[in-house]
Amino acid sequence: MTDTHTDLETEPDAPAIVTDPVHSPEAQDAPEAEEGNEAASDTDTENDGDGDGEPSRSKREEALDNEGEIAADYLEELLDIADLDGDIDTYSEGGRAHVSIITEGDVLVGRNGEVLEALQELARLAVMTETGHRSRLMLDVAGHRDRRRKELEVLAKDAIAEVVGTTEPVRLAPMNPFERKIVHDVVAGAGLISESEGEEPSRRVVVLPKR
Repeated sequence: MTDTHTDLETEPDAPAIVTDPVHSPEAQDAPEAEEGNEAASDTDTENDGDGDGEPSRSKREEALDNEGEIAADYLEELLDIADLDGDIDTYSEGGRAHVSIITEGDVLVGRNGEVLEALQELARLAVMTETGHRSRLMLDVAGHRDRRRKELEVLAKDAIAEVVGTTEPVRLAPMNPFERKIVHDVVAGAGLISESEGEEPSRRVVVLPKR
C-alpha cells in the first residue's frame, strides 16, 4: 500500500511501537504528519502581560513543560532501576515536548534505534497515564536523532540526484516514521514527490521522478 506524502506528514509518529498494537501503518505516520499543523495551532500564546509588561506563558507551553517533567521523572526512575548513568534535559519546540538523555554509549539507543523508540513510547504512555491525553513527546539519547537526521538528509539528497532526469522511482531502505518524515521533508523541499509504501517494519520511502 502507498500513501502520497504532503508537507503535513513522526512522532513519528508518533512512531507507535509494540506497546501500542492497535495502530495501523498509516496511523504510525500520522503523528509525524500532523507536526506542521499542530505546531501552528499550538502557538496560541497569550499576550496578556503582567505588571512588568512581559507576556504570560500560554497554557499549551505549560502543558508541554509538564509533559517533559513527567517523562523525565519516569525515565530517571528507569535509569536508576537499570543502574545506568545519564543526565536528562527537557525543552519544548515545534509544538511538542522534547526530552534528551545525555549519556555515553548507545545501550539506550539499540540496533537501528529500536531501544530509543521503545523508551520514547513508554515515556509517552507515562505522560498519557498522568494527563489523560496522548503525547507527541520526542525522546533523544546521546544525540542519536540529530546524527541520524543529518545522515538521512544526505541520503535524501542522493536519492533526489538519482531520480532527477530519470523515469524510474528510487526506493530507499525501510525506516521508522520519524526517519521517513525527514526524507519526505527534504524531497518536498526539492520540489519532488515522495510516498511511503509497505507495511511496518518494512515501510519505506519512494522518491518519484518529475512527471
